[in-house]
Amino acid sequence: MRSFVAVDLGASSGRVMLGHAGSGPIELEELHRFAIGPQSRPGGGLRWDIAKIHAEAVHGIRAAAPADPVSIGLDSWAVDYGLVDADGKLDGDVRCYRDPRTQGVRSGIDDRTLYGINGLQHLPFNTIYQLLTEPPERLADHTMLLVPDLLGYLLTGVMGAEVTNASTTGLLSASTRSWSTELLARSGIPASLLPPLRQPGEHIGLYESTPVVAVASHDTASAVAAIPATTSKFGYISCGTWSLAGLRLDAPVLTEQARLANFTNESGVDGTTRFLRNTMGLWLLSESLRVWNAELAPLLSAAAAQPAFAAVIDPNDDAFLAPGDIPARIAGQCRRTGQPPPATPAAFVRTILESLALAHAATLQTAAALAGRDLDVVHLVGGGARNELLCQFTADACGLPVLAGPVEASATGNVLVQARAAGVHAEPPPPFSRYEPSGDRTRWLAAARRIALPLS
Repeated sequence: MRSFVAVDLGASSGRVMLGHAGSGPIELEELHRFAIGPQSRPGGGLRWDIAKIHAEAVHGIRAAAPADPVSIGLDSWAVDYGLVDADGKLDGDVRCYRDPRTQGVRSGIDDRTLYGINGLQHLPFNTIYQLLTEPPERLADHTMLLVPDLLGYLLTGVMGAEVTNASTTGLLSASTRSWSTELLARSGIPASLLPPLRQPGEHIGLYESTPVVAVASHDTASAVAAIPATTSKFGYISCGTWSLAGLRLDAPVLTEQARLANFTNESGVDGTTRFLRNTMGLWLLSESLRVWNAELAPLLSAAAAQPAFAAVIDPNDDAFLAPGDIPARIAGQCRRTGQPPPATPAAFVRTILESLALAHAATLQTAAALAGRDLDVVHLVGGGARNELLCQFTADACGLPVLAGPVEASATGNVLVQARAAGVHAEPPPPFSRYEPSGDRTRWLAAARRIALPLS
């Protein structure tokens, strides 16, 4: 067994894990866990405290020293970046994708052309739109480093852009997996801003005496790499702050139908494509718990006893993107759609979980139709795999078995890529629970029609 350090950063928490690979499934040992979240700054805007995140990551990496790790890998959420100046210094804060500065920003490129090149779902916070809010002079003499690449630079002094995360920027060609000179020219973003691309498994540099290796640095790409699939006919849901639901394909789907359905094509390991769509995810639940100052476990038990489909919402409403009083926004959407708002926290939790399950099912059904793929099973990985009620609701809404786990999917995929790069055998752990669909889907289909979800 050999040991590898996985620095796995989500939008709400970070963890440093020691992964053991070499005989059987990967085993993870938690070394350090810490809170992550955007912070408001004077003058407005939401920022990430990169100095704190870096310090926490280093703390965890140093805790791994007694295990003599083979290498270190870093993955994080997508799209956000820092700008490094000509002296190699980080210039200013790293802005959060939930910052409202990109609302209404457009690239100047028509949507059909843009999608035909980058294959991305239109999201207002994609990196291309963030960059277009920057003063042109900053872009002219800086280098853009996405969050995991920025942290890798702080550890090693070496700049680069790992391709799975670069594919979320809107500036990478989905077909060639290289920076698109056409998109750069037409958007006015200078090519000098972008560092060289690197692939999962490439050596980056050294942190002290330990190699740092590029992994699938977009946390969802790492999570998908960790799916313990035994058939090609599977859909996946990487469920945490966001739910990312889709398929693993050999090539992107760049059709007009895929664009109109707002599906994204992002790079995965081994040249694969992650064909998926974002859903707001457990952010709705975590923000509600914060507002209520409540614990989840008792509310889940109470939610299971609530009436089914008392109210359903569209979790992708833009009103849910920013931090704040999510329960009040849910109530507002219910009133706008002629439904009585939930009356208690338990009823809100039931509404959130049923609505997420409906969104999961509609997304996977649409993805399968667009890609011409039949589905036999759904793998649900990430933190949401612990939520038994959500897993069962997703099985019921999809009409397919749901296999839950691994929970620490991103860290597992991170270790898997490092192990492969070192020539060490590695495989993900098997699912820990299976949920069979119960009953008919008639009520689920009726609930989907209330919020115009394409579920049949």
